[in-house]
Amino acid sequence: MKKDIILAGVGGQGILTIATVIGTAALLEGLQLKQAEVHGMSQRGGDVQSNLRISSGDISSDLIPEGKADLIISVEPMESLRYINMLDKNNGWLVTSMNPFVNIPNYPPVEDVLKAIWEVPRNVTIDAEKVAKEQGSIKAANIVALGAASPYLGIKYESLEHAIKKIFASKGEDIINLNLKALSAGKNYAVKKT
Repeated sequence: MKKDIILAGVGGQGILTIATVIGTAALLEGLQLKQAEVHGMSQRGGDVQSNLRISSGDISSDLIPEGKADLIISVEPMESLRYINMLDKNNGWLVTSMNPFVNIPNYPPVEDVLKAIWEVPRNVTIDAEKVAKEQGSIKAANIVALGAASPYLGIKYESLEHAIKKIFASKGEDIINLNLKALSAGKNYAVKKT
């Protein structure tokens, strides 16, 4: 098993939480893991990106070569397009929230951004904020996006659930349950769409 994953978004959207959940789940399954992160002015709404490499064998580098990512998970649509050159054109999946984080004056019309995403042969776009709000809090939008990506991770769904329980244990049962509901709602959306 080998998966190369790009995580993308804007500072404060929970990209590193997604990486932690996936990484914890991978380790629970006995997989190898390497991660590299870029925090571009993340505290000011800047670009945040992470290379996450998971494998049942050895991993020689923490960086994913261009055109070799199996999956891009993004919580911001324009940020997903920033890394589209990294995606494997034959088999890669792009999973992104449809909710823009307009942090620049010349942000393109969201319709144009979504149109470009929908041209990617294997994509899932989800209104992660709406789905998260329906589960109890818009703050779980990142976990909704993770849930939508879960069918393409190569990791057991149950391992993601266990990882969420472990990571959010100190926050209490309500936060754990919110995130489990968000994960499930994202997964259900992706399964129905594909």
